Amino acid sequence: MDRTLERAIGRVVEGTRHWSSARWSSRAGLADAMHALVQDLADVCAEAEGEPKREVPRLPNDPHLPDQLQVIGLDLLDQADRLTEDQHARIEAAILRARAALF
Repeated sequence: MDRTLERAIGRVVEGTRHWSSARWSSRAGLADAMHALVQDLADVCAEAEGEPKREVPRLPNDPHLPDQLQVIGLDLLDQADRLTEDQHARIEAAILRARAALF
């Protein structure tokens, strides 16, 4: 799963990394969908680490959202061997929701 997870997160990061502020604001909900994905992955990562869930700060500049996703994605990949089947399913569902909203 970790290679599949890495590829899935990488596709979202690379698919949005070049977006300008205008692109992020061109359609309602794009930035919200990306931030929701980051928050969902952060929640699963916290669970896997045995830590409490924390609110991921909303960055003031939307073009930085792909970087934020990449960072939490790397943190999540560090926990890949601890993830349960339910957590894997929640990650996949979160990525699918985000991709549907973004692309």
